[in-house]
Amino acid sequence: MKNKSSDSLVVYQASNGAIELRQDITNNTIWASLDEIAALFGRDKSVISRHLSNIYKERELFKKATVAKNATVQKEGARDVVREIEYYNLDAIISVGYRVNSKTATAFRQWATKTLREHITKGYTINRTQIGKNYTAFMKAVGDIQALLPEHVTLDPKSILELLKEFSSTWVSLEAYDKDELKPLGKTKGAAKLTAQEISTAISSFRDTLMKQGAATELFAQERAEGSVEGIVGNVMQSFGGKSVYPSAEEKAAHLLYFMVKNHPFSDGNKRSGAFSFVWFLRKARIRTARNINPAALTALTLLIAESDPERKGQMTALITQILQ
Repeated sequence: MKNKSSDSLVVYQASNGAIELRQDITNNTIWASLDEIAALFGRDKSVISRHLSNIYKERELFKKATVAKNATVQKEGARDVVREIEYYNLDAIISVGYRVNSKTATAFRQWATKTLREHITKGYTINRTQIGKNYTAFMKAVGDIQALLPEHVTLDPKSILELLKEFSSTWVSLEAYDKDELKPLGKTKGAAKLTAQEISTAISSFRDTLMKQGAATELFAQERAEGSVEGIVGNVMQSFGGKSVYPSAEEKAAHLLYFMVKNHPFSDGNKRSGAFSFVWFLRKARIRTARNINPAALTALTLLIAESDPERKGQMTALITQILQ
């Protein structure tokens, strides 16, 4: 928990009564002092303090779970005095909001009741402020979908909200990609090992099968230069300072696909060999989310990498790990 001071109000009330933040937070709650809660709901500290005492006395909440103390520097005359200030979490703030008698508290209760009703009846609630930054991407996607529909079919507001909810992570990912801020994700840690011999043997079997089907020639999966595959595997499995450069199996799989397609280790069949190596490694590493990669997705990813700018390598591999979540 970060230190808070009385001149750094962390919560405020929007015009519709909602409690919102003035800055982003990384924790799952927010904290406010007695002064800040009093300012939030427009009542004296003594009133807020009395409500908090009753909340804990009636065991609506437990003080130990909802209160934290922080050392705060306060000016007293010419001196800087360090005092311990109690901060109350979001649960306590909300409980006070349901007890205080003031215009702002009434607005909060009206907003909270409306939000709860919407969540119960519709099955979801939407924070329009949070999705606002992705609105352009969202509306473009809606327009693209609308263009594919017959002229007499339209998307009503309910359908749009359902799209927004179902593909919520997509709008965030698209914006992050555009801004070069897409981060690699990976949950499968541990021993995801790979050797050049293993992958070469697997690709050789793949080559033999395709040749029997008449779908490949003698040039398929033949190394341009000796050690090309070994160099790719070395890049995927490299470490620095005793730690793997690509710590998760998902990141290793993403880079294996990328290097196999972009480095052109073979005289022919680099895209097919890369795609095969990718799904082969996903199964070898027992990545549970490998089911997210269907034939259409694999084809699209492989072609996207093949046509991508080498300077976008980080975003390409991050995109693959995002799909594997």
